[in-house]
Amino acid sequence: MNLTIAPGVFDILPYGSPDDWRASHIWNYLESIIRQTALTYGFQEIRTPIFERTELFQRGVGATSDIVSKEMYTFTDKGGRSMSLRPEGTASVMRTFIENQMHQLAPIHKLFYIGPMFRYERSQAGRYRQHHQFGAEVIGSAAPEQDVELIDLLYTLYSRLGLKNLQVNINSIGDAETRIAFRKTLQDYFRNYYDELSADSKIRLEANPLRILDSKDPKDREIVQGAPLLQDFLNEECKDHFNTVQKHLKRLNIPFQLNATLVRGLDYYNKTVFEIIAGELGAQNSIAGGGRYDGLLKTLGGADLPATGFATGLERVIQTMLKQKVAIPKPYAPELFLIPLGDEAKDACLTILHELRQSGISAQMDFSSKKINKILQYANQIQASYVIVIGDNELKDGTVELKKMASGEKRPIPLHQIAQILRQEKQKELIY
Repeated sequence: MNLTIAPGVFDILPYGSPDDWRASHIWNYLESIIRQTALTYGFQEIRTPIFERTELFQRGVGATSDIVSKEMYTFTDKGGRSMSLRPEGTASVMRTFIENQMHQLAPIHKLFYIGPMFRYERSQAGRYRQHHQFGAEVIGSAAPEQDVELIDLLYTLYSRLGLKNLQVNINSIGDAETRIAFRKTLQDYFRNYYDELSADSKIRLEANPLRILDSKDPKDREIVQGAPLLQDFLNEECKDHFNTVQKHLKRLNIPFQLNATLVRGLDYYNKTVFEIIAGELGAQNSIAGGGRYDGLLKTLGGADLPATGFATGLERVIQTMLKQKVAIPKPYAPELFLIPLGDEAKDACLTILHELRQSGISAQMDFSSKKINKILQYANQIQASYVIVIGDNELKDGTVELKKMASGEKRPIPLHQIAQILRQEKQKELIY
């Protein structure tokens, strides 16, 4: 019997070295900064199921996309329904929006989510079969400034995390009218190189030739270099929209580059698309991507409302943080560890422990009654800041000895002032 972890997934652990990207304290820190930043920008959290009807992703993501055609985890439930683990978050948010008639609640909705997504991909660094995303969606705003706000939100998040040397790539893939004209020109161009195209691109040539522009195949990349540019087909409305996006990014001092081959991997995008890259991650260097998808809600049976959004992979963000050696808060460690000697002291320590926690002090105590050297060794392993040993004499005298573990320094303090003194010590550390 093999009970080891499945391929392409990983555990997030409460222990580990400071540079282990699977350490839970790093994930907790990242998620806390995400929530603070999202709320600052007026986004509210939404949570959707991990699995949905397969048809949702076929219609929302695109039946011809690699995600739906090759990478989804799909199963038949006991009711005979085809279900899939969510490969991305946008389709689920749109389904929730429609089903709960959220369009009646407000004209504009700014939503964010944090959670796992599932794609059956070849497992490699930065690409996992279960991966985690922070995503944001804005429904109800067609303004180019809204696209800018989303890029600004991402860039601000990365700045608050301390990330550096990020590259923002942007492009416009126009509207439906633009892409109809461009599609035919693109097909005519790629048919001249049909025999040299990869197997996937030969299929895409008829189904969705824009996807060839996003191919990672080296030979495809060479052919793409000479392909027609979508910018030459943009109508005036799309040009004005994209020019406004660029103008405001410059005003906000967000550095960006125009990338004519950037089309994103999903079928529902239109107008602005963007991607943020971190060079430290090698081949899998994209840490975020997004853009506008004004027709998606209507495609799924909802109101005809504009929408735009992004998703950023948490694994890749954390790996970038560690490679760039940004400052990360230390993992949890108790401020105080209590060691009782005897049953009466154990009863007293349990009460003290409760009172300390109620006053906001992180504290633990020993329940094992092992030899004191073993207990001190454990207190050191969990990096407790202070230790107090309490026995019959300490209870009788009302005085205990506070030991600072880092230095070994000891000093007597009143038993009933433990919380007050620990707060004072913490304040000193913050000052110095």
